Amino acid sequence: MTQSKNEFSQQQLLERVNSVKIADGNPRVRALVARVVTDLFKAIDDMDVTPDEFWAATDWLARLGASGQVGLITAGLGFDRLLDIRLDEADAKAGIAAGTPRAIEGPLYVAGAPLSKGEAVLDDDSTLLGTGKVLVMEGQVLDHEGKPVAHALMDVWHCNEKGGYSHFFPGMKDFELRRKIETDAQGNYRFRTTLAPGYAIPPNSPTSELFEALGRHGHRPAHIHFHVVAEGKRTLTTQINIPGDTYIDDDFAFATRDGLVLSIEHGVAPTGYESLGVKAPVERAKFNFVMQKAVSDSDTDPRTRMERVQS
Repeated sequence: MTQSKNEFSQQQLLERVNSVKIADGNPRVRALVARVVTDLFKAIDDMDVTPDEFWAATDWLARLGASGQVGLITAGLGFDRLLDIRLDEADAKAGIAAGTPRAIEGPLYVAGAPLSKGEAVLDDDSTLLGTGKVLVMEGQVLDHEGKPVAHALMDVWHCNEKGGYSHFFPGMKDFELRRKIETDAQGNYRFRTTLAPGYAIPPNSPTSELFEALGRHGHRPAHIHFHVVAEGKRTLTTQINIPGDTYIDDDFAFATRDGLVLSIEHGVAPTGYESLGVKAPVERAKFNFVMQKAVSDSDTDPRTRMERVQS
């Protein structure tokens, strides 16, 4: 008895799924989808996944997409750090591993922050102003030879004391705790802000459901994001951590890196920081960003990682 052309074994179905087409399509997309589908077919068979488990997973994916939390899952499962590790390895192989370490961008960057020359006040319009310690962070943007990078553009953003980011958290102003700073002729920058603590992933969400099932926490240590652009330099995306946080070495997003933890001075006199509105002793951190030399046009693309794929 011959097999009907509409009846398949598992292997025949997989081969059919990965080969059927009416046009050439995109070869790279076809190859990637074939690999993912092949691995999922094998996982379903090896793990004896039931129909209920499969459809529960598809429901979770649908709710994850609707929640806007895909970026939390990619970070929490290590994909964001994996991509950085691969880039680090490629740099080392090419002999260009120098400069400030890259770190994950996260899903909460917003373009269009107000531009300031040399210095900025991030918390002048904060809805939670006065509830945390005031931090002044300053330093230079340097090239790989240690020379100042004049007129570099630095985006800075971080959360408030409730772990919320403007544009994503109810009640915050549009660019609260977000600014763009242009370095001066000596590559100097500085800013004042209210030091925020770490935060946890949203409770009662698709992300928290997965991490509870995995037996993992969803905490991020206190951090500040940076995106630095300069002519002829490789665009730098990174984040720095605030020392002393409980989760600094146990970040659910695996983003803490050597060389990206601030050293903070306490009770620094306000003298010299009057233009930042500082009137009392503050926390102060000094940090220099070192940019790599660009080796391709793509390296100097000023867009963030997510902007590059959304254009």
